Amino acid sequence: MVAHRFVESLLRGDGSAPTVTVIGEEARAPYDRVGLTSFFTGASADDLALDPQTLQDDRVRFIGDDRVTVIDRARRTVRTRSGAVHAYGTLVLATGSYAMRPAVDGAELPGCFVYRTLDDVAAIDAFVQRRAASLGRPLRGTVIGGGLLGLEAAGALQGLDVECMVVQSSDRLMSAQLDLAGGTILRRLIESKGIDVRTGTRTTRIDPDASGSVAALQFQDGSMQGTDVVIFTVGVRPQDSLARLADLAVHPHGGVLIDSRCRTADDDILAIGEVANFEGRSVGLVAPGYAMAEVAATRILGGDATFPGYDDSAKLKLSGVDVASFGDAFASTPDALDVVYTDPVNGVYKKLVLSDDAKTLLGGILVGDASAYGMLRPLVGAALGADPAAYLMPDGGTALPDNELPAEAVVCSCSNVTAGRIRDAVHAEGCTDAAAVKACTKAGATCGSCLFTVKKIVGQELTKLGQATSDALCEHFSMSRRQLFDAVRVSELTTFSAIIARFGTGRGCDICKPALASILSVLVGAHVLDGENAALQDTNDHVMANMQKDGTYSVVPRMPGGEVTPAGLIAIGNIAETYGLYTKITGGQRIDMFGARLEQLPQIWQRLVDAGFESGQAYGKALRTVKSCVGSTWCRYGVLDAVGMAVRLELRYRGLRAPHKLKVGVSGCARECAEARSKDVGVIATETGWNMYVGGNGGFSPRHAELLAADLDDEGLIRAIDRFFMYYIRTADRLQRTAGWCAELDGGLDGLREVIFDDSLGICDDLDAAMSVHVDRYEDEWAATLRDPVKLRRFESFVNATDTPDPSLAYVSERGQVRPATTEERSDASVMIAGTTLEVRR
Repeated sequence: MVAHRFVESLLRGDGSAPTVTVIGEEARAPYDRVGLTSFFTGASADDLALDPQTLQDDRVRFIGDDRVTVIDRARRTVRTRSGAVHAYGTLVLATGSYAMRPAVDGAELPGCFVYRTLDDVAAIDAFVQRRAASLGRPLRGTVIGGGLLGLEAAGALQGLDVECMVVQSSDRLMSAQLDLAGGTILRRLIESKGIDVRTGTRTTRIDPDASGSVAALQFQDGSMQGTDVVIFTVGVRPQDSLARLADLAVHPHGGVLIDSRCRTADDDILAIGEVANFEGRSVGLVAPGYAMAEVAATRILGGDATFPGYDDSAKLKLSGVDVASFGDAFASTPDALDVVYTDPVNGVYKKLVLSDDAKTLLGGILVGDASAYGMLRPLVGAALGADPAAYLMPDGGTALPDNELPAEAVVCSCSNVTAGRIRDAVHAEGCTDAAAVKACTKAGATCGSCLFTVKKIVGQELTKLGQATSDALCEHFSMSRRQLFDAVRVSELTTFSAIIARFGTGRGCDICKPALASILSVLVGAHVLDGENAALQDTNDHVMANMQKDGTYSVVPRMPGGEVTPAGLIAIGNIAETYGLYTKITGGQRIDMFGARLEQLPQIWQRLVDAGFESGQAYGKALRTVKSCVGSTWCRYGVLDAVGMAVRLELRYRGLRAPHKLKVGVSGCARECAEARSKDVGVIATETGWNMYVGGNGGFSPRHAELLAADLDDEGLIRAIDRFFMYYIRTADRLQRTAGWCAELDGGLDGLREVIFDDSLGICDDLDAAMSVHVDRYEDEWAATLRDPVKLRRFESFVNATDTPDPSLAYVSERGQVRPATTEERSDASVMIAGTTLEVRR
């Protein structure tokens, strides 16, 4: 990749570029190694190939599958494995690095792989298919090394239906990028995906089975772990053997020594990328390699450029797990300040590192929610311009600054593209969207994490020019969510692959995949874990439960309107006691049970289903609850049956997927005990009927709902809510709450009334029919899962015994609620059951 970028930069020299010969050991032309994991989700070698026009230029000669073996510095020639000799005026070493294997017995056994090239991933894929067929059972896989690449490899194995474990020698995952707190949250996120994690563990031996293939690992503590495939991601070493043979200066830890101009000890030889060692470091990231490529090309063309040093910013590319680290993430700058936001319940950890005056951003760590990465990373070294909490709190708890990034701020670290360069592309080169800017500047062409910021800058500049801005869902779909909803509805396509093939480009991303999962749930109605669309879901939807801070899950059965029978309460109590679950009454009038392990979820839900409960969908962007007061049934002030209406509404809209979560409240009188006006739909009883309020929400940006209609009878109220919800689902943007959607509607609430009651758009029959389809085809997701052995495989534990908690999980005792003894503990009276109580403060 770095060699390819060097050639691209050389060819941009206004026709003055010299001829260049590219000699590669691999038979393939350069390809996107950053996107290697996408090979397991259907990307081909051609999909990963970099711009082929670069190597097809008349000034470029490409020689593949012919390794250079000798550099003759005196004659200024290189000799290849085939015996060919090539002369050079300037030689550029871009030989990269090679993947290491640990020095343990068995590391070369069949079934042991590294994760470096297309040939590596193709070999892994082929081996897994053969091995699974020969054994006739699901495979067990192990990734040794818990860094960025290791976690991506684990995700790839899981995508091949291989049960996976990550073994990390240090005390946390991604130890080069994350502090202990961030690593702890990341572990829980990874384990929530069904990937087991062992930290502080070293592998000492790999044993074969009778066929000679890998069968088991032995760890330093003497324990053994069965496995069928092993992937090593324990680091890379610079591929500097050529430099050593040529007597060039090489660092003791590897890498050809270079100065800021990328020159080695020989003025005619440059080194760029992972093979180069600058100021004692060789870094395995593409961004500094690209920066070196630009410097080398500029120098050859007679320009003046120097390498500024390494940008260690990194972002994990694993679906459903957001992690980013940038700048001085570990606060090594003297007198640096940390500003930290942590939400262990929802698996979020954010840290900003600031200068001692709290004005300049130095770095940061984002785990669980890395949406601010594209905005924050370009500001490293510059004034933050706002209260740090604005970047950390969810849902924009504090107003973000509306100021523009400074021209010198690097937006795309992979290609070293600044905000000023992007603005130039819009004004001077006619780029009108993020895709055009990417083609023009390479911003976002590698890892893609900066595309949100690129899109924002383009929109700002187009606004200055008086041009319309794009409302595209993401770089893969030029349509907005509303347009895409209509396109999928009309085309009747039912899978993501078919939709992106017809209406989009590329392979999708973490923006468009969940958005389309929601759209398909409404239009198709299939189970969230059915077929290829299961891979589109957000993290919690993958296991139909909310992950908690200790790696366990919460279970929330539906209680329509807050109503529950004594038998139901007894069933829930018995289940919570059996599994040692912490119980709590939620704000939505349900009982939440915390502390369930992944493999326990089907057992718990089987008992709940048998007791008559359904999934509460508390994990999805769907209807959460319909809260009610006791209404006229019991309250002396109640004028209408609030409980009955709440039950009716919840049973009608249960399982309804939407752009964001939905909450409803029903109050039996104007005293508003159900707090209906803080909900997306609030219903308040009056002497003359129901008043319907819309567009409210709580949280960090609370907003009261506004009156949409008054004095509705039961059927009129339900018809109005049907149309409101379905109109919102069809037209709202991704992750847009009803509050924001109502505020942006043409004509405001008056326009909404015209649509819902006057049928101004002629779509009311269509909205009514769509809601009827939803009601008719509703099926409890957990009940369906319990009947499907394939879906149940997602909840299998391959390390923990049924009755033995994972020792790495800390049970949090709350006000007298402690887990019950395990079988082993009950048989040993000397074991203290309560143990140490951990106090959690938030």
